[in-house]
Amino acid sequence: MTQPTGQRPLEGRVAIVTGSARNIGKAIAVRLAAEGAAVVVNARSSREQVEQVVQEIHDSGGKAVGCLADVTNESDVERLTSCAIETFGGLDILVNNAAVRREAKLQTVSLEDWKEILSIILDGAFLCARAATPHLIKSSAGAIVNIGGMTGSSGGSDRVHVVTGKAGLMGLTKALAWDLADYGVTANLVSPGMVETKRDTSTVAAKPKHHAIHKPLLGRRGTAAEIAGVVQMLCGPDGRFMTGQTVHVNGGTYLN
Repeated sequence: MTQPTGQRPLEGRVAIVTGSARNIGKAIAVRLAAEGAAVVVNARSSREQVEQVVQEIHDSGGKAVGCLADVTNESDVERLTSCAIETFGGLDILVNNAAVRREAKLQTVSLEDWKEILSIILDGAFLCARAATPHLIKSSAGAIVNIGGMTGSSGGSDRVHVVTGKAGLMGLTKALAWDLADYGVTANLVSPGMVETKRDTSTVAAKPKHHAIHKPLLGRRGTAAEIAGVVQMLCGPDGRFMTGQTVHVNGGTYLN
C-alpha cells in the first residue's frame, strides 16, 4: 500500500492501545496519533492519566478519546471496542499493551497471583483480539500488535508469572497470524528489552533483578519512543508483509 505524497502513514486509521495511560503504552498512543490515527487511550482505572494523554494528543492536533476498561472483563472489552466504533467509525489497529510486571520469589507466588498476571497479559490480549477481529476484517489494513517482553524469550528470575505470560503472547501472536491471514489482518509481537520507564515500586523493584545480569550491546537502555516507532511501522504500510513475527527491540541485550 503506497501512501500519497505528504499523507501521514496512518491517516484515517483507528487504533485501540490498551494500557496506554503511561510509559510504553502512552508513547505508542502518542506516536500512532502523530502519524494520523485516531486513538482510543485505555487504562483500567487511571482516569486522570488517561485524560492527560488524550489532552496531549489533542494539543498536538491529533484525535483521541479515553476509555476506562478492564481488559480481563468481557463486557468491558466489548465496551472498549464499541468506543472506537461509535467515536471514530471503525477499527483498524489493536495494540495489546496492558500488563503487570511484578517480581516475587517462586515460593511466594500464590495461585491467585499467578492467575491475576496471566489474566491481564493473556486473557486480556485474547479478549481484545476476539472483540476487535470482526472490525479489523473490514479494514483494508487490519493489524494487531502485542507487546511482549525480553524475559519471555531469555527467562528471568523472580517473575515466573510474568515470564510465562510474555512467552504465551508469542504463541497467541502466531495463532492469530494463522487465523487472520486470509482476511489480510496481520499479527505481530514487539518484545522490548530494558527501557527507561516509571515503575510502580510497590509491586516491582525500581531496577528489576534481571537488569543486573543483562547488558545491552549498545551500552544504554532504550526509550519508550523507540518501541513506539517499531509498533507504528508494523501498523502502517511498511509492515503489511510481516505477520506472526516477534520483533526484538533491546539494543542487543538478547540476540534471537
